[in-house]
Amino acid sequence: MINRVVLVGRLTKDPELKYTPSGQAVATFTLAVNRTFTNQQGEREADFLNIVVWRKQAENAANFLNKGSLAGVEGRLQSRSYEDQSGKRIFVTEVVADSVQFLEPKKQGNESSSYSQKRNQSPAGNDDPFKNDGQPIDISDEDLPF
Repeated sequence: MINRVVLVGRLTKDPELKYTPSGQAVATFTLAVNRTFTNQQGEREADFLNIVVWRKQAENAANFLNKGSLAGVEGRLQSRSYEDQSGKRIFVTEVVADSVQFLEPKKQGNESSSYSQKRNQSPAGNDDPFKNDGQPIDISDEDLPF
């Protein structure tokens, strides 16, 4: 039997971190994952999937992911049910994450600190050694590592 899920999407809200009575960290969040096709109006729809992550990964998710963060999740599908306050049986399907990958830098306050913004800033007094303005680089085959 195989039960593996691999997802890439954006968080719909900040992760919610809680601790079990025994001290285990558990975080929950919803991941919006775009579908690969468009609907009849030509719009791309998304699925909103509940994610549960445990222990250190839960604390890391709560500390480094925010609403709108791009994240990769690998885990397994899990179904469970419970009775609500009115006695009605509620069924829940969620992804229990084994791994959560942060696919973009953490945002600082209200600023979006995208990778491209950081990449284009060179340290004071240092020129970017990899900048070549689109010109060919003069390098011999002996200097290549492969």
